[in-house]
Amino acid sequence: MEVSFGNRRCFVGAMVMGDEALLGAIPMEDMDLVVRPMTREVIANPYSPNIPSSLAKGMT
Repeated sequence: MEVSFGNRRCFVGAMVMGDEALLGAIPMEDMDLVVRPMTREVIANPYSPNIPSSLAKGMT
């Protein structure tokens, strides 16, 4: 299924159980979203507001 948040989107597999969805860590990382604990909001990463980005681990 396609998941979108703001101007970002990704494709993920899903299992439907009831009428609620739980967004996992992998789609959130794909879309470069962060959680603001103080306000309990999910927002686009403020350090890359226009396009999702991530760091590759193990690079030297």
